[in-house]
Amino acid sequence: MSQRHSPQRSGRTAKGRQEPDGKRVTLPRALSKLGYCSRTQAETLISAGRVTVDGRKVTDSSTWVDLEHAQFAVDGVAISAEEKLYFMLNKPRGLVTTRDDPEGRPTVYDCLKDVDARHLAPVGRLDKASEGLLLFTNDTVLAQALLDPVGHVGKVYHVQVDRIMDEEQLARMERGIIDDGELLTASSAQLLRSGDRNSWIEVELKEGRNRQIRRMLEALGIECLRLVRVTFGTVELGDLPKGAVRALTEGEILRLRQRADLKTNGQNGAKAKRNAAS
Repeated sequence: MSQRHSPQRSGRTAKGRQEPDGKRVTLPRALSKLGYCSRTQAETLISAGRVTVDGRKVTDSSTWVDLEHAQFAVDGVAISAEEKLYFMLNKPRGLVTTRDDPEGRPTVYDCLKDVDARHLAPVGRLDKASEGLLLFTNDTVLAQALLDPVGHVGKVYHVQVDRIMDEEQLARMERGIIDDGELLTASSAQLLRSGDRNSWIEVELKEGRNRQIRRMLEALGIECLRLVRVTFGTVELGDLPKGAVRALTEGEILRLRQRADLKTNGQNGAKAKRNAAS
């Protein structure tokens, strides 16, 4: 039977040596931080008796462990921190943002066949009809920081609509629109260019509500024709071809971590693989 540890702010090793704060986490979180799998997948492995900590089988997902000093194994195979990988995809329209789709629809992972995507997860989502910049990483700490609403990491979208939007409609998006009991607000909304019958607008969001821009436009009686994410935090889509994947540069990773207010000491993103598909 596994030994259950209480969630202390600081822990002790088997020899009683006091360890610094911040190294003790639950076992599912440890496996996630090591980049082995998600917390949900870890809980399944643990309950199935497939995980050992320091040679002992652990079946309780609430067990607390020393992330930096414990030895972890799954099915008898030792695991350790993986090299952190960071990629960006220019998502085509029509793909769902999931690894496995029960309906058998094509997914964004179909674009990642030329990279080792086993432990890569998307940072947030783009719905099936949306296009553009989608980040992937096994750095769960950075991913969570980028998605944390407290951090207000902005995302910029270029949106084609079925009419020429006027200043009042754009201002309403900035003031906020209530839809289904939710207040949906754009950080900024401005006209980019217009034709005879439609126009493109640029919208920045610093919150991540489901189908937020589409819902705001629908509430205004405006049809969204295309929606393309062009910026996530400090990373820009640029001229990456549709459906193509590339590794982030060292500078892009550093700026993302700075934008997410994370320490950069010891981060090994500089070693990210560069053999992404083009």
